[in-house]
Amino acid sequence: MKNLILIVDDTEMNRSLLADMLGPDYEILEAANGVEAVSLLSQRHGEISLVLLDIVMPEMDGFEVLSLMNRNGWIEHIPVITISSETASTYIDHAYDLGASDYISRPFDEKTVQRRVRNTIMLYSKQKVLESMVAEQIVEKERNNFLMVEILSNIVEFRNGESGLHVLHIRTLTEILLRNLQEISGRYPLSAARMALIVNASALHDIGKISIPEDILNRPGSLSPQEFEVMKTHSLIGAQIMEDALQRHHEELLQIAYNICRWHHERWDGEGYPDGLMGDTIPIEAQVVALADVYDALTNVRVYKPAYPHETAMKMILSGECGAFNPLLLDCLRKVGPYLEEELKLRSLGGINDASIQELSSQMIASGKISNRTLTLLEQERIKYQFFASMSNEIQFEYSYQTSLLSLSEWGARQLGLSVLIEHPSNDAQLQQVFSAQDYADLRRRLQEVTPEKPIASASYCLHVKGEDRWYKAVARPLWEGDEAGKIVGVIGKFVDVHEEQLRLEHLKKLAEQDSLTKLSNHSSARNWINRALALDGKSFALALFDLDNFKQANDQYGHMFGDQVLQHVARMIQKSVRSGDIAARVGGDEFLLFLEYQGNIEPIVERIFGTLHGKFQSFEVSVSMGIALFPQNAGGYEQLFHAADQALYAAKKNGKDRYCYYDDESMQELMSVLSPMDH
Repeated sequence: MKNLILIVDDTEMNRSLLADMLGPDYEILEAANGVEAVSLLSQRHGEISLVLLDIVMPEMDGFEVLSLMNRNGWIEHIPVITISSETASTYIDHAYDLGASDYISRPFDEKTVQRRVRNTIMLYSKQKVLESMVAEQIVEKERNNFLMVEILSNIVEFRNGESGLHVLHIRTLTEILLRNLQEISGRYPLSAARMALIVNASALHDIGKISIPEDILNRPGSLSPQEFEVMKTHSLIGAQIMEDALQRHHEELLQIAYNICRWHHERWDGEGYPDGLMGDTIPIEAQVVALADVYDALTNVRVYKPAYPHETAMKMILSGECGAFNPLLLDCLRKVGPYLEEELKLRSLGGINDASIQELSSQMIASGKISNRTLTLLEQERIKYQFFASMSNEIQFEYSYQTSLLSLSEWGARQLGLSVLIEHPSNDAQLQQVFSAQDYADLRRRLQEVTPEKPIASASYCLHVKGEDRWYKAVARPLWEGDEAGKIVGVIGKFVDVHEEQLRLEHLKKLAEQDSLTKLSNHSSARNWINRALALDGKSFALALFDLDNFKQANDQYGHMFGDQVLQHVARMIQKSVRSGDIAARVGGDEFLLFLEYQGNIEPIVERIFGTLHGKFQSFEVSVSMGIALFPQNAGGYEQLFHAADQALYAAKKNGKDRYCYYDDESMQELMSVLSPMDH
């Protein structure tokens, strides 16, 4: 007689792989979610010898199943091994606290799974009487609706340039809010089936954006009033799509999706669109998705805004900055707020990809242990994964240390102009033309430093793609031999094109370092560059401070706009006179700074620059007074050097302006001693 094992996982691929590993020695039951698991436990808890329980599942997660097993006393007689790709100690400890006996991480290792299952059943065998087991019973959830919803929503995401996790986040947030709403109030009674339909339909909330022009959909910054009116039509367009479908298929899912598409931008106080509905005239499903959509939009990067931290997003929503929401839903948000970030992170993990499928099943295929069912599912998952990968503009890759073989996704290989399979990539000349040997070594180093608690390595690299340099973000994780970090047997990851984002960041950084009027460096950025230069050994530098003679007269006589034009003219003169390695900055007002490296005699350089900074701008005679201090003769650091140059500038102006003066300790002290207190 074989022991009966219940495998609970919402991913059929995971269930099938575990069934293949354990099928020769055990009878297998399967459940696609926590609700099905509880139903099977209620019927057959006296027969089941072990539960393999996924933590992250829809409808009822693994923690809830463990809690229910505790309440019913089943945990005392049925051991539970939790399975998840989440390795954070908080989740593992929580499972142990609820009575789990052991923990297995994904990707599965066949020998580890078999050993832990066998040992756990042996430990519990004395606590129960073995009985005859029944044949394998499979209860599978129909998935076609979900798959089509996922495809449609991902198409919208692809056009909209949003995170690939947006739809998953909306589904998760909707589920969490609905569940908590049922807990705190009976005002909106919803059956489990109705809530599942709402969660599924939430993925279609923005389907109307499929008809919005891409130049509006992906416009950085604010939209014009006319463009915003076009954007707002997506709610009515989405509703029309659902209404057309309802005429042919009278499905409850479509009616719920209609309500969500049309009214997820309505607000509790009637200030939303398109119909200005108020309060509970807005269907509850649209209210919940509206709140979920706002939270996810705030906490993630969009083309028109950066991501806000969780705490900031919570304050903005609860304070009414994002519109008015149902007070009960805001109570739900407050309740789940402390763990919402971790919950979204956890729900985002565990997805199966082309590389992990191959890693999970290669040994079993080679040994002939894998079933026809699993082979069919593997092919379905591979097709589904490649479909979404081809739409995501991401370059997926897998590397095997054993074979030294790098595998690229077909779309990624075409994009990079490389082969799908590359042997010994560290020595491949074609790959090095795209991804430099230095960057390749840097990514390998980062992967060697990750841990099971923080298994992701990421960095941005400049790739040479089809004759053009483009910035990509690499995100990768190692695959270890066994459960613990040790020998790396492989790597999976992807490259995401972030070129436009990188250029925007560089542009913003440049703007932050520039003086807005003259386009020279500002004082803060100049100070940083100079401090780095002064740290170099054996170098000689000069710091020159100068300001315009009689500049106040130009402002008083011709106005401040003319004064600004004079400053811009002087900035252009400075840029023409300095060398590429020199630093030129506006300190403030009409005062400027030059930082010059020199060898030997600095005098010819100073004379040339000083002479350049003279002439006429329209009717205004341009001349300057300048003070120069030398490093290391006059100072050992930036602040001392700046102060010395400032004193020399003061001396030049006291001696009649339109001249330059070098800092000298004795002469400066003599000058300062004869100045009146008012002069100081």
